[in-house]
Amino acid sequence: MEQCKIENLYDLKETIAADLFQDVQYPWEVLANIKDFITELGSRLDSSRFEQRGEHIWVAKSAKIAPTACLNGPLIIDEEAEIRHCAFIRGSAIVGKGAVVGNSTELKNVVIFNSVQVPHYNYVGDSVLGYKSHMGAGSITSNVKSDKTLVVVKDGKEEIATGLKKFGAMLGDYVEVGCNSVLNPGTVVGRHTNIYPLSMVRGVVAADSIYKNKNEIAAKISR
Repeated sequence: MEQCKIENLYDLKETIAADLFQDVQYPWEVLANIKDFITELGSRLDSSRFEQRGEHIWVAKSAKIAPTACLNGPLIIDEEAEIRHCAFIRGSAIVGKGAVVGNSTELKNVVIFNSVQVPHYNYVGDSVLGYKSHMGAGSITSNVKSDKTLVVVKDGKEEIATGLKKFGAMLGDYVEVGCNSVLNPGTVVGRHTNIYPLSMVRGVVAADSIYKNKNEIAAKISR
């Protein structure tokens, strides 16, 4: 599954967590390590740029944090990020430079690359969102299968058993997810792909695609 490999999904220069992705092949392999990585990295952050706001919570001094936002650690919020009113960060989250976490959005065990927007009523759990990806209002990552079995990533006849019970979505750089869409457990979306509003997505969606439903996936002519 070449298109699911980290180098084909993400520009690692666009995250403070680049070292987290070293020595692994697929992005979901980092999910179990996010918590410990934050704790270790946070202790090394430049105190002239970051301040510690609680146990294992580091926030860039240039970030904008609404007074009603709930921040739980371990957590790193990078420079110029914006955490809006009533956002709920449950912990084990890395929020990139210039990223937006909006009203009533919930994050849990995630890496949010630089300039990502999850601005309105989103749930993002056990996921990695690439540079400048955007989730429309009400779109969510579903991170546990209804039958509670382990998540398998499927691309046609190819399958990879992840060994994970909790696995949301891996969005490549510049992915656009339409409003009120559901990304089912084990979803991987390639770079520069657009997901139509009200979509139910499962499995691997190729880069440079327009996804309407599982039977209507068109290649972009240009970008």
